Amino acid sequence: MAHTVGDFVWDRLHQWGVRRVYGYPGDGINGLLGALDRAGDRFEFVQVRHEEMAAFMASAHAKFTGELGVCLATSGPGAAHLLAGLYDARMDHQPVLALVGQQARTAVGAHYQQEIDTPSLFKDVAGAFDEYVAAPAQSRHLIDRACRIALGHRRVTALTFPNDVQEAEMKQPPRKHGAVFSGVGWTPPRTVPTDADLHRAAEALNSGEKVAILVGAGAKGAEDEVIQLADKLGAGAAKALLGKQVLPDDLPWVTGSIGLLGTEPSDNMMQECDTFLMLGSGFPYSEFLPKEGQARGVQVDIDPGMLSLRYPMEVPLTGDLKATIEALLPLLQQKGTDWRDQIAGWKEDWEEKLEERANVSANPVNPQLVFRELSKRLPDRAILTSDSGSCANWYARDVYIRRDMMASLSGGLASMGAGVPYAIAAKFCHPDRPVIASVGDGAMQMNNMAELITVSKYWHKWSTPTFVVLVLNNEDLNQVTWEQRVQEGNPKFEATQQIPNVAYHKFAEMIGLGGIYVDHFDQIGAAWETALASDRPTVIEVKSDPEVPPLPPHITLAQAKAFTSAIVKGDPEEEHLIKGSAKQLFASVLGRDED
Repeated sequence: MAHTVGDFVWDRLHQWGVRRVYGYPGDGINGLLGALDRAGDRFEFVQVRHEEMAAFMASAHAKFTGELGVCLATSGPGAAHLLAGLYDARMDHQPVLALVGQQARTAVGAHYQQEIDTPSLFKDVAGAFDEYVAAPAQSRHLIDRACRIALGHRRVTALTFPNDVQEAEMKQPPRKHGAVFSGVGWTPPRTVPTDADLHRAAEALNSGEKVAILVGAGAKGAEDEVIQLADKLGAGAAKALLGKQVLPDDLPWVTGSIGLLGTEPSDNMMQECDTFLMLGSGFPYSEFLPKEGQARGVQVDIDPGMLSLRYPMEVPLTGDLKATIEALLPLLQQKGTDWRDQIAGWKEDWEEKLEERANVSANPVNPQLVFRELSKRLPDRAILTSDSGSCANWYARDVYIRRDMMASLSGGLASMGAGVPYAIAAKFCHPDRPVIASVGDGAMQMNNMAELITVSKYWHKWSTPTFVVLVLNNEDLNQVTWEQRVQEGNPKFEATQQIPNVAYHKFAEMIGLGGIYVDHFDQIGAAWETALASDRPTVIEVKSDPEVPPLPPHITLAQAKAFTSAIVKGDPEEEHLIKGSAKQLFASVLGRDED
C-alpha cells in the first residue's frame, strides 16, 4: 500500500511529540482516520461527543502538559464546531493545532456539500498560521511550521486537508526552485531582559515599602522563584484565576483571587500598595489594580504584547518568569515584615468572614459551604477545573490550593461548557491524579452532560478512577441573573434565566457512573468523601440556593443602587433575594439556623 499524505501527517506529528488527538470522525477526514488507524498504538484517539469539546480538550491538554494540543474535525460543520474551544486556547495563549477536512480539490468553489472556506473561518483564531494543503509535497513544511509556530508563539494554528490530498501518495518536495525542505524540532529559548532593565526593575522594587504581586498562568513552572522573590520583597501576592495553582493558599501572604470573584485582602492590598509587580498575567480588569500613579509598576511577561496593557508600567520586562526572577533576585534588598503582617491580618479576618458566610442557612444548600467542604478534603496532587458562571466565584474564593496541585478553566474567553472537557483532558494527561470539576446546571445542560458519556466510555482505561463532577442545580443561569440585578439594575428575567430541573445524578447512574444527591447542608461532607473514595467517576448533584449573592470584595455605591433598583422594579424572587442577601451581608451576627 502506498504511503499516503494521511500516513505522513501522523508520522510527522509523532516526530513532533504528539501522542494524543481529540476529535470526532466524518467523511471529510476519512483519509486521515484511515492513516490514524494504521498508525496503531503510536497515538491515542479520544472520541468526544461534539467537536467543540475536542478543541476545549486540546486547549486543556496544552495547559496541563505544556505540550502541543491537537484536535481533529471533519469538513464543514465539524470545522465550524471547533471555534469556541480554539478561541479558548487563543485567548489563554495555548499551543493548539487544528486539523480539518475539506472537499476534493476539484469540487472546491462549486458550492459543494459541506464545503466552507476554512482558511477564512480560522483567519482570526488561527491567524498566526492558517493554511490549505494543496499538494502532497506541501504537507511537510506546513506541518512543521504549524507545530513550530504554535509552540514557539503559544498560538492556535490550523491546517485544512482536502480529502483527495489526504489519500494521495505522499511525495517529498522536489529539489528545484519553488520547493523547501523543512525540519522537525523546537525548544524554548531562555529569554532574559538586559542588565540595564533588570537594574531599573530592581531600583523600582527596592524603593517601595508595600509591594503587591499579581501572578498569572505565565508563572507556572516558576513557583519556587516567585516565593523567593516575594520573601525578599516582603510582598503579598494575589492570584489571577489562571494563576490559581502557582502559589499555595496556606501561605499567610497569599491573598487569593482578585477582581469581582476576588477577596477582600487582595482588594485591600491593591488599594494600599506603593509598588506593583505583575508576573505572567493578563488579568483584564484594571479597576481592581492600583490607581494610575499610585504605585511604581514592574511587569514580566514572555509576550511583549501583554506588557503595560492593564497598568502603565514603569519597567516592562520581556522574559521567561523563572529566568528573569533568577536574574533579578541578587539585585533586590531584603525587606521587613510589617506590610506582610498587615496582609496576614486582612487574610485572617477574611477567612472568618468566608466561614461565616458559608455557614449561613440557605434554601436548600449554601453553595459556598459545598466548596469549603471540598477544600478541607482535597486529595494530594488533585487537579481542579471549573466552568464559567457562579460556580467560578466559589471555586475562586473557597477552594484552597496546596503544593503539587493543578487548576485551570476557560480564562480569557470565560466560556460556558469547558469544565467537564477540561477535566477529561486532565485525566487523560494525568490518569493517576484525582480530578474534580465544578459545573453549573446551565453549562451541564449546554454540553457537559453529553461529555459524561465520554467519561463512561474511557474511564476504565485510567489508572485511578477518582473523577468527580460537582453540579450546582439551582435552576437558574445564576451569574447572569446577578449581573442583571447588580450591573443593570433590572430584576431577574425569568424567560431567559430559568432552566429545567434535571436529575443529573440519575443520568450519571444510567450510564454506569456514580451519582449522589445533596439537598441538606449536613450531607455535603459525606458526599465528597464518598465520591472521592468511589470505584468509578461520580457526579455530585447539589440542590443549591440561587439567591446566595456572589458578593464582590467591596460593594460600590453604583452596585448598591442597581441592586435596590432591581428590587423596586419587582424581582420574581424578591422575598428570598432580600433575605439571602441580608444574611450574607450580616453573616458575622447570624448562625446557620438563623431565619
